[in-house]
Amino acid sequence: MLNANGVTVRFGKRVLFEDVNIKFTKGNCYGIIGANGAGKSTFLKVLSGEIEPSKGDVSLEKGARLSVLKQDHFAYEDYTVIDTVIMGNKELYSIMKEKEEIYAKPDFSEEDGMKAAKLEERFAELDGWNAESDAAMLLNDLGIAPEDHYKQMKEIEPRIKVKILLAQSLFGNPDVLLLDEPTNDLDLKSIEWLQEFLINYENTVIVVSHDRYFLNKVCTYIADVDFGKITLYPGNYDFWYESSQLALKQAREQNKKKERYFARCFKHYSERESNNRGLTRLFIHFDAAWSLNSCMIDGYPQESEGRCPTLEEVCKELNVQRLAAYSREPGIGFEEEVRFDRESGFGYDCRDLFCEPLADYLDDDETLEEGAEM
Repeated sequence: MLNANGVTVRFGKRVLFEDVNIKFTKGNCYGIIGANGAGKSTFLKVLSGEIEPSKGDVSLEKGARLSVLKQDHFAYEDYTVIDTVIMGNKELYSIMKEKEEIYAKPDFSEEDGMKAAKLEERFAELDGWNAESDAAMLLNDLGIAPEDHYKQMKEIEPRIKVKILLAQSLFGNPDVLLLDEPTNDLDLKSIEWLQEFLINYENTVIVVSHDRYFLNKVCTYIADVDFGKITLYPGNYDFWYESSQLALKQAREQNKKKERYFARCFKHYSERESNNRGLTRLFIHFDAAWSLNSCMIDGYPQESEGRCPTLEEVCKELNVQRLAAYSREPGIGFEEEVRFDRESGFGYDCRDLFCEPLADYLDDDETLEEGAEM
């Protein structure tokens, strides 16, 4: 129905999200979540076409209609409430007004008649004859009194305008519905009505909301905007939360293994210093050799052909960059410069990871033996 294809959004050097590929399908409600400033509303604007992505594109199925919850409460001041709702279907409203203009002509011509006939045909296809009653029903369901339906928007209280704009976005059964914080300023009764409406909605809904209870009720998928990525999870908010906590726990356990791996392989280390690129530079002193059994950790490079892991294998495993080696006295050892990216890396700042005493990680019977291959 609606596809995000390799979508990237950058503002200057800042990347909000990169290479997003999501297919939004019919019959599902997608909740967009993330921290403030992560790019949730921006992503919705990219999907609606309001913002062009820095890279990639968004494609909507041919003939499908997309509707967006408007945020400007003063955009329709000179229109009636009922007309504002019907404007949710731009084509239908345009046909209605064009018909009125043609029929109001004092010198109605044969050409006007033919044009009006075509408009009437399309008007019927869009169920235009029921437009006013459908709009009135939405307004009534949201608690807007019938006597307000034909007032101008400038006469309406701000708290009621919120409901009118919501009705506008829902009007005409759009194929794709984009809602940014739809429960803001709604009373509890209106929120409960909206929940039921979306639960029974047969088309595609994409919603940004901080209301966890609301997301739990209506969502079938959660899209998490975080760390420059948008990750899609099946299920509602609670299911996402449980899944993310489990993944976090597994990542922490994995990082603990990597800490022990470092400690066993790198017994000695020196002072750290920062360079101008925000990276941490380490000069690590390696003994000329270590025990063949000193670096064997579950899930990491094991003894192969009678040797310990090489430094290249260690750096690759722990996602660090080997820059250079500095020779010391033959048979004694050497110093290695290894650079760690604080932002990517594997989740630990070097100041936290390299803490004394590293020897505590070594078993009592482990020794450093000369002659082992590096």
